[in-house]
Amino acid sequence: MYKIEVPKEEIVKRIETNLMTDFVKISAEDDPSQFCIMPRKFVDQDLERVKNMEIYEDDIWVVTYPKCGTTWAMEMIWMINNNLDYETSMTVNLEDRFPFMELSGIATGFPTDTFEYCKNKPRPRYIKSHLPVFLLPDQLWTVKPKIIYVTRNPKDTAVSWYHHHKHMHGYQGSKEDYIQAFVKDLMMYSPMNEHITEFWKIRNEPNILFLFFEDMKRNLDQEVKKTMKFLDKDYSQDEIDKLCKHLSFESIKDNKMVNKEVEIQKLMEASGRDPASKEFSFVRKGQVGGYKKELSAEENEMLDEYVNCSGLEKAEFEYKF
Repeated sequence: MYKIEVPKEEIVKRIETNLMTDFVKISAEDDPSQFCIMPRKFVDQDLERVKNMEIYEDDIWVVTYPKCGTTWAMEMIWMINNNLDYETSMTVNLEDRFPFMELSGIATGFPTDTFEYCKNKPRPRYIKSHLPVFLLPDQLWTVKPKIIYVTRNPKDTAVSWYHHHKHMHGYQGSKEDYIQAFVKDLMMYSPMNEHITEFWKIRNEPNILFLFFEDMKRNLDQEVKKTMKFLDKDYSQDEIDKLCKHLSFESIKDNKMVNKEVEIQKLMEASGRDPASKEFSFVRKGQVGGYKKELSAEENEMLDEYVNCSGLEKAEFEYKF
């Protein structure tokens, strides 16, 4: 079913960390164009059990390439589908309400088996994953629970992913190396373009909602209403206004149940760093176009080439900036 290879490119070793290590290329045997870069630990621990996972019709899945507004979308979806339960939202960590399925399969030394945690959650289960279409559970495509896919332009994504890799995974290399690995599809969960276009092809399925981070930033009210319709929920405009305030950047950044403080501490402990360090905020800037202040001319040019690849045109997909 899969072909597992060790990438030959030298840059791969330079972007690995103690926490995220031993990257391999997982390819579909029947279609080598479908591939994903993952730590070997995922292959050994999670690859087969994820594919064979039992799926239920009332599951709610959020799937994204990393750093595309996943946490923001998760809080929005959970709130909408749980009758705007602010009390639970402010007292129960989002990682417990909406767990990250394969986290323990990619992070060395992570203390919890997150796949088992997701599998055994009471129904309806809320599950987050960054896996591409071909690595997700087979039953997703037959049982057809609701799946929300969120994407973001690669320039902002790459910058945010770089900061995440540096501060949460312990990456100590250069930004230039990281960007080169990103555009060469050698970073974990890459390739980004194919990750997105495979979901874009099935966006019109009734159980799939395709969202853009940029649309959420520019008109959150509109995207909330779109998600409400998808989840068969109905709220008044006053209730929607209150939810949008709860989902504002300032609110999310200060909300300890959403801003990943607990997860950051666990990952820092697993990588041997001081969990009390305040060097990084998971909810960093939340901007559209923030890359303009961080990318060099050469890095920007590399990402321009990545954005203008023929595969996106063939799939009739365009990023939003």
